[in-house]
Formats: sequence, structure tokens, C-alpha cells
Amino acid sequence: MLKSSRVGAIVLALLSAAVCAQTYPVKPVRVIVPFPPGAGADIVARTVLPRLGEALGQQFIVDNRAGAAGNLGAEVAAHAPADGYTLLFTPASVASSQALYPKLGYNLVKDLEPISMVAAAPFVLVVHPSLPVKSVKDLIAMAKAKPGQLLYASTGNGGSPHLATEMFKQQANIDITHIPYKGTPPAVTDLIAGQVSMMFANTLSVLPYVNSGRLRALAISSIKRSAAAPSLPTIAESGMPGFDSVTWFGLLAPTGVPREAINRLNPELRRIVQSKALADLLIAQGADPIGSSAEEFAARIKADIAKFTVIIKTAGVRAE
Repeated sequence: MLKSSRVGAIVLALLSAAVCAQTYPVKPVRVIVPFPPGAGADIVARTVLPRLGEALGQQFIVDNRAGAAGNLGAEVAAHAPADGYTLLFTPASVASSQALYPKLGYNLVKDLEPISMVAAAPFVLVVHPSLPVKSVKDLIAMAKAKPGQLLYASTGNGGSPHLATEMFKQQANIDITHIPYKGTPPAVTDLIAGQVSMMFANTLSVLPYVNSGRLRALAISSIKRSAAAPSLPTIAESGMPGFDSVTWFGLLAPTGVPREAINRLNPELRRIVQSKALADLLIAQGADPIGSSAEEFAARIKADIAKFTVIIKTAGVRAE
């Protein structure tokens, strides 16, 4: 009789888990994007989340919480209730923050649980059209002729575009001056206005300005050419072999979130992102569709933290 009772309890638990998996979500889900509207993470989130909401029968509402290079919103998400109704949609800069800031209010590995890497995007090396350069080699030659005079914008000290530029500086052996901004939109605005000379920016944010002629693109930062801009050479092709820098965009939840929620979110995200309609849309915007497993995403996060730790130490980058 006791054995039968235990079997019954196990069956009941399994049935309860199945019901939870089928019913989540039962109310709207808040998704924190730790950057302002118009940033790459915001663009991808607003492209993907409405379709996720349609698939799961609830709204996934974007909540932009910009500040502190993405750490403000990430901290809010990390300490939110682990019930599946507050999530974080973030770019790879949260990984570099773990190496850059010694006293963060959250730990990316311990406090947040990966759900899926949704997409990845290379950076485009863009310059103001008035700058008399047409290639990476031209830009390097100008930088060497005018050490410290070329100003480059970034989305913030220690952010992914900043670290990509530091890699570029080291490999090209040039001296250019860093002008940090609070996010992509103000940095791109000043670049278009000619207040700065150049920038590594994610494809989602700048390709429209490149296509309209308001910015000039010199190269793409990924090791392979991008489907979004196939005519652009890679930096690796342009005399810097092995150069490779991309940012990813992914969905995470506070640690302790019910496994049933992840098991519901991950396969739907992967199906949506890998569907031809959405994949084509992401590529048109400048991002490569991914749709990873939670385990693959967790491994990438740990690998990136290790990589950024080396880059930041070598470049002597410090948080402001």
C-alpha cells in the first residue's frame, strides 16, 4: 500500500508539472531591456517578443531600464521574483561587465539563468562621410599619421563596441581617442553630426544610416561576411587576420525560475527565431538568427566572461 501511495504521489507531481508547463504564462510577462529604445537589444527584443507572445497567448512587454552600461536593468531583473514573469533580454555587454566592474549588484552566472541566445550581430566599422577614408587600411594610415586625433565613439566604457575597438587598436597598433556615450542612440547621433570620427556599432543600429549615405561603412567585425551586408569586407580580410568580434542577444530569467517556464520558453523561442519569416527579418536588420539551448547559452556566457577578462586586463580598461 505504501509503495502504491508513493507511485501515486510521483504521478501526481508529474501531472502537476505538465499542467504548469502547459499553462505558463497565465499573465503578461515583463521583459527588461537594459538599454534605451533604438539600441540593438531593443530592436531584436521588439522583433521577437510579440511573436513569442502570440505563440504563448500572453503579452511580453518590453521595459527599457537603461543606465550603468546595462547593469541597472540587469540588476533589477536579477533580483526580481523568480516566477517567470520578469525576464531579461540583453546583449553580450553583461558578460564584459562581470570582468569590468569589481562590485556589481548582481552576478551574471549565479543570479541569472540562461533561457536562449536569440541572435548575434557583428559590428560595423563606420565613419563620418567627411572622413577621407574608404577602407580599413586608409583609416589605419590616417590614424598613424595623426596619433590621438581621431575620436571614436562607444556605447559606454567597457561595453562591447568599446572592447571591439580596443582589440582593433591593439592589432592595428594605432592611437585613437575614446569618447564614451550612454548607449547607442546618442553615440550614433553624434557620429552622424560629425562630432566624432568613427565607431564600431552593431549592424541593427547603423545599417539604415549606411544605406541612406549618412554614414560610411568600411568593414564588418565578424570572421565571415554578414548576410545582412554581403558586400562589406571583414576586418580580417582587410589586413588584420583573425579579427573577430560579435555581440549576442539573449533571454535570461532570475535564478530559481521554475524549470517548466524555461521548458516552455526555450523551444518556442527556437522555433520562432529559426522560422524563415523571422530569420529573414533578423538578417534584414543586421542580425544572425541563433536560437540556442539553455545549456549552450550558459556555456557561451562563461566563455565570454573569460575572454573579456583577458581583453580588459590587456587594454587596461577601467570602469568610470
